[in-house]
Amino acid sequence: MDATDIVLRDLADEHLALAALIAGLSESQWRTKTPADGWDIADSVSHLYFFDIRSALAMTDAADFAADTQEMMKSFATGGDPSVAFGRSVSGAELASEWKKYSAALVAAGRNADRTQRVPWYGPSMSVASFLTARLMETWAHSVDVSDALSLPPTSSMRLKHIAHIGVLARANSYRANQREVPEANIFVSLQAPDGSQWEWGNADAPESVRGSALDFCLLVTQRRHVQDTQLVAQGALATEWLGIAQAFAGPAGAGRQPLS
Repeated sequence: MDATDIVLRDLADEHLALAALIAGLSESQWRTKTPADGWDIADSVSHLYFFDIRSALAMTDAADFAADTQEMMKSFATGGDPSVAFGRSVSGAELASEWKKYSAALVAAGRNADRTQRVPWYGPSMSVASFLTARLMETWAHSVDVSDALSLPPTSSMRLKHIAHIGVLARANSYRANQREVPEANIFVSLQAPDGSQWEWGNADAPESVRGSALDFCLLVTQRRHVQDTQLVAQGALATEWLGIAQAFAGPAGAGRQPLS
């Protein structure tokens, strides 16, 4: 399998993990508040449903995606959030069914996509593999919100390597998003994978480093945990600064989470 095949497999598995998490929820559980400000579980899944549809469209019809983007921006401009509208208009069971249908359509679109072409999106275009990796990250991040709402531990699997990798690669963007100068210094990152192995990025001899579990790092870079609520260890001023602003996603600086205690 090439890189795209691997991420397609893992994205489908991430969908299955979320599907298992929401299976059998009562209607009142669907309306349980998550740590995401103003959102309940249904809102989180509705958001995925909304953008999974548009992700498949971006890979299959760039012109239709561009037209849809214009209409979507009009909705956001009026102060609404169209990504949660569907989930607020249907039952949890119907939402789950529709999300599963369109998440499968997203995987199918990725499988059939021309891998020599870049995929348009709301920011910079991406390779097919990078685009699907971003969807995996988004799916996992919102599944953490669902897990938190249900007082369950977040899903931890070897699929986290995709998220950790883009978290490391997005270091420069984390600085730009916070309107800070990007430092040139190399930071060594060493993370313990869920199976006990080590994932490493950078030069092991670098004076600055970040060490800890892959789960903690992924929770941090998706801004699902404050750095104080992780056991990540930063060595050096720049490594410490990075952990304070890290985000794996594009766009403006995220609000992050407040410390749990």
